[in-house]
Amino acid sequence: MIEMGVIHGRFQVLHLKHMEYLLAAKMRCRTLYVGITHPDISAYPATSPLDEHGRTKADNPLTYIERYEMIHDALLDFGVKREEFEIIPFPVSNPELLLQYAPADAVYYMSICSAWDEEKYQILCSLGLNVEVLWRRTEEEKGITGSELRGLIAREKEWKKYVPRTVAEYLEENGIDQRIRQLYYTYGGR
Repeated sequence: MIEMGVIHGRFQVLHLKHMEYLLAAKMRCRTLYVGITHPDISAYPATSPLDEHGRTKADNPLTYIERYEMIHDALLDFGVKREEFEIIPFPVSNPELLLQYAPADAVYYMSICSAWDEEKYQILCSLGLNVEVLWRRTEEEKGITGSELRGLIAREKEWKKYVPRTVAEYLEENGIDQRIRQLYYTYGGR
């Protein structure tokens, strides 16, 4: 087992496929750093045309702190000890800043399911980081996506089965499900 691992994602909304990714990486390291990409879409908007979801409020309805709290609570609920993970900003759209937030001597775990994931892999490798691909999946093999999940929430379809229990509670207790609905319909839904 290695000392430190890093993963990253937007986590807009954290779902069970994200948990599969988080836990697969955690099983390989003592301390897992969970990087939140686009911690602020105003300060760190998408810079690649392949990063289709890093630009709009409808695609990024949760703030950095909301995603932080959601990930924190889900990891604890899944039995990960608090001293075994950290949650950090991960401005992948500004790679020159990444190592101000994440440890250079960690293993960077990835799941590759799209051209944007391939580009992020190249970005991390170009920084000289040790990158390990956990799996490669086609779009069909990927499972639920954040976009699909936000669409289910917005249309008031069954969505809770796709997220950890703590995430469903967090979204409802903080009115985030209502915010997702409002943004979805304000921006024409996708």
